[in-house]
Amino acid sequence: MLIQVEPSVSVAQVVQVLKGGTSIKIRQEFPEMEEFLWGTSFWADGYFAESIGTVQEEMIRKYIREQDQSRPKG
Repeated sequence: MLIQVEPSVSVAQVVQVLKGGTSIKIRQEFPEMEEFLWGTSFWADGYFAESIGTVQEEMIRKYIREQDQSRPKG
């Protein structure tokens, strides 16, 4: 996932919104998943974030675009 945010927004804030929002949405759409969860947390506690320069950004965008093409069909 490649995300661009303003410098005033912390990485922790972005991760909190992404993890919280997706957890709520997934739980609403798939309530039967509750039986497979360990405890109340949907996502693991940690995350990894990396800042990149503009040269690397195009390489990463290309990699992300090509992910769907490299997946076997069927």
